[in-house]
Amino acid sequence: MTTMAQAGRTSVEVPDFDSWVAARGPALLRLAYVLTGNGADAEDVVQDALSRALPRWSRISTVDDPDAYVRRMVVNAHVSRWRKLRRREVPVEVVHDRPVPTGVGAEDRDRLWRACQALPPDQRTAVVLRFYEDLDYAEIAALTGVREGSVRSRVSRGIAAMRHDLGEEDDE
Repeated sequence: MTTMAQAGRTSVEVPDFDSWVAARGPALLRLAYVLTGNGADAEDVVQDALSRALPRWSRISTVDDPDAYVRRMVVNAHVSRWRKLRRREVPVEVVHDRPVPTGVGAEDRDRLWRACQALPPDQRTAVVLRFYEDLDYAEIAALTGVREGSVRSRVSRGIAAMRHDLGEEDDE
């Protein structure tokens, strides 16, 4: 860490970029994985965001919440990627992630994952940020650059679509 003095402010501890990435990188990669649906695309999205953050780190590290700032960069990199490619994501067969709470069976997790992956990218992004990252609607609106009402609509429609998909599978 280095100390940085700002005009009109006292000295502020600024985390070194490498140290910050070592500490926060895994969480960014998990977020990108859930957004993209596969490890390779997640790594590309995070690398794109971090490569944009590095030259701006002296400024980013002084904002109130550098984690939120870079998370937004990851979301933006993902959105830019799917807009550019204009293709649907393909779900993976096996999800390697942090441990799952007890009480949720593997079959239920797989069904939920497939339902999430079937959502359009804007709905999936909103649902993931709301329920996986546990952000409130205002934070999601700030991260994605859309109005809070749009975020609420995307989450609501995404959850409704997932419930519908999961209900159809129950009937079979």
